[in-house]
Amino acid sequence: MLFVVELGTIVSLLLTIAPGLFDATGSRVYYGVITALLAFTVLFANYAEAYAELEGEAQADSLRALQTETKAKQLIEPDTPIEEIDDGDIEIADSNEIEAGEVVFVDEGDVIPRDGTVIEGSASVDESAITGESDPVIRQSGGDRTSVVGGTEVLSDCLKVEVTSEQGESFLDEMIGLVENAQRQKTPNEVAMTILLSGLTLVFVVAVATMFFFGEYLASFTVGFAGLDIAELVALLIALMPTTIGALLAAIRVAGMTRVTRRNVIAKSGRAVEAAGDLDALILDKTGTITTGERVAQDFHSLGDANDEDVIRASYQSSLFDETTEGRSIIDLAEKMNGTKADGGQPDGDAVDEPGAAVEAPRDVDVSLGTESLSEENFVPFSAETRMSGINLPDGTEIRKGAVDAVEKYADSAPGKLRQPSNDISESGGTPLAVAVDKQVVGIIELQDELKPGIADRIAEIQKMGVETIMATGDNQRTARWVADQVGIDEFHAEFGPEEKIELVEDIQADGKLVGMTGDGTNDAPALAKADVGLAMNAGTNAAKEAGNMVDLDSNPSKIIEVVGIGKQLLMTRGALTTFSVANDVAKYFVLLPAILAAAIPGLAAMDILNLSTPASAVTATLVYNAFIIPLLIPLALRGVDYEAQSGAQLLRKNLIVYGGGGLIAPFIFIKMIDMLFVALGVFQ
Repeated sequence: MLFVVELGTIVSLLLTIAPGLFDATGSRVYYGVITALLAFTVLFANYAEAYAELEGEAQADSLRALQTETKAKQLIEPDTPIEEIDDGDIEIADSNEIEAGEVVFVDEGDVIPRDGTVIEGSASVDESAITGESDPVIRQSGGDRTSVVGGTEVLSDCLKVEVTSEQGESFLDEMIGLVENAQRQKTPNEVAMTILLSGLTLVFVVAVATMFFFGEYLASFTVGFAGLDIAELVALLIALMPTTIGALLAAIRVAGMTRVTRRNVIAKSGRAVEAAGDLDALILDKTGTITTGERVAQDFHSLGDANDEDVIRASYQSSLFDETTEGRSIIDLAEKMNGTKADGGQPDGDAVDEPGAAVEAPRDVDVSLGTESLSEENFVPFSAETRMSGINLPDGTEIRKGAVDAVEKYADSAPGKLRQPSNDISESGGTPLAVAVDKQVVGIIELQDELKPGIADRIAEIQKMGVETIMATGDNQRTARWVADQVGIDEFHAEFGPEEKIELVEDIQADGKLVGMTGDGTNDAPALAKADVGLAMNAGTNAAKEAGNMVDLDSNPSKIIEVVGIGKQLLMTRGALTTFSVANDVAKYFVLLPAILAAAIPGLAAMDILNLSTPASAVTATLVYNAFIIPLLIPLALRGVDYEAQSGAQLLRKNLIVYGGGGLIAPFIFIKMIDMLFVALGVFQ
């Protein structure tokens, strides 16, 4: 389309230089004005894309600034245990000299020289330079938190890292390349739009070319009509083609990707962002996406002959030195329900905001927590073998808390009604922990995996857009059903492993639907690669990041909901501006056609709604509007239309009324104003 505009500019320029070449009857000044306006149309169309790409280049520059040369502590003997490493085991080398497969030692305060995998050790790492998040993250060997990124700093402890990337092939290098190059990739919807616009261009070229010969025919028997001016036909062609949306397509696409980048998500292709806007189904994990992933104490339940005070005291004492999230929440809840701190003071005013303060109206229980003589030496830490933790009191009393079946096996006796309240807690989506004193089960601690704030509203928002929400979790059926009911999930699947996840993706795609999902582990990689939109977590494994077509630098699984919204906004913006552009063309048709043909066909004067001063003024005013409406719409293309979760029918109706109506009215208003300005200045009189 813009190529046709360029050709029209060349033709108009030739008319300006040599009017006699085409037997043109207009003045050079008139043709010069038309040439300038067509040139501005081409210029503004290219400016729209260039302006949008500036943001992507700025993002790439900011990432490139992180690539500082660092020294690496290369291990001479990679098998040396981390606790035995000293200066004699280390060889200092430039990071660009380290090859993939070599092992480096990274101590507190060191910068990780290159992307790699933690093979030994555990440390707190500052990744704020890449993710923008100030909170450090834990990286350790084993599991799904082994991946480290070059350029990040170790804040505590030390690591042995096996380098996994060659020089120039790090994750940071890849992100820079993606940001720089992704905006140049066309998406399927954009290809379809290009075909549509190309088809319209061809139709208008044929129609306008035919009008030239029609004009010659009219001139043969119409007195005072010498035929249609080529420059005016070129102007008619350019005005009728939807040049506005053609010029803004690239800006809309780049702006959509830029909005994703601003949310710390790197899209590997433009198709990923646009596919997010076209999703039919969204697969969500439970832990970390729908729930916070942290189980907190919700209530205490006494069993048998024990009372509430006995259960609270035993739970508190067994958790006093338990530094896990569950242990701290038990302490907070017990103190809140008792009204006192362990030191005898009153609880902090902020206690109600802590995770353990989940009970809105705790029971007022007067309990002597009995912690004066306890020390950490009495604490029995949790072990995977026993699945329990606890404490041994100085008087010989043993207190244990843990999984219900583990505590039952440990205890000499348990109330006959133990299983029923345990099942009730599980049915409500919670986790029961049994508490035993001297091998006698006295009660249950109810833990709940908290729902993320506002997650139900966000899921409802996605559903309003016509996207089916599906939860796939490894948890049991009871917990999965409770969570699904709480947040309004359309469909849920429990006890799902990697094989079941990829089968679920394939089944949805077999129905002709687009599907998105999130993941961070190696076991998620197959499904991430298969999904149309795979959002991998930066904190996850390299396999997951390579499999997904988006990487979330903040490692927030629920961010895929935002990505879907951005994709929808991109499509809504394109639809709105396309409607506006086509409506513009209809209005310009009623402006130009009467002005050009009224001399030959007087009946067309009835279509001259604006009653412009002269045909030359009508052509020029229309071209002025056609050129300058492009830069005026660039801010809307970059910002996007206001996003609302609505059905396709609602969006179509809104586009037709707001942007279609605006597209019809705006040309009449502005072209008439420009014509009035010409009259005031004495132009074309």
